[in-house]
Amino acid sequence: MLYALCCLGSANFFVDDTQSWMCLLTNGLNSGYNMARMKYEILFAQEAVQDFKRLSARDRSIVKEAIGKHLRHEPQRISKSRIKKLRGMSRPQYRLRVGEIRVFYDIVEQRVEVLAIVPKSKAATWLEELREEK
Repeated sequence: MLYALCCLGSANFFVDDTQSWMCLLTNGLNSGYNMARMKYEILFAQEAVQDFKRLSARDRSIVKEAIGKHLRHEPQRISKSRIKKLRGMSRPQYRLRVGEIRVFYDIVEQRVEVLAIVPKSKAATWLEELREEK
């Protein structure tokens, strides 16, 4: 596999050219406590990378921090407002709410595959388009 290191704003990524995924490198995001927890690898689909680039610098920083904090160790941990398991869909499986931004992702083994990063106002339309493609 061919990997290349690139930078999107302040976020560093590995690019896997064979599968069109990008892996977010989070350098020491600290959740405030030390526990032995398994880390998940975070991969971005090309669409998610484009979505990420379209965000303002402030929003990119907030989204990067939220992805590292909430998806790195317990991406399937459902909460009332932050992480939601989507019903009636095989893909995406989950949604992370980050203010007015929605991050849609799947969990495959020890990988979190970020499929899209969209504003709340466009989230329903994005999901509907995804349903129509199938």
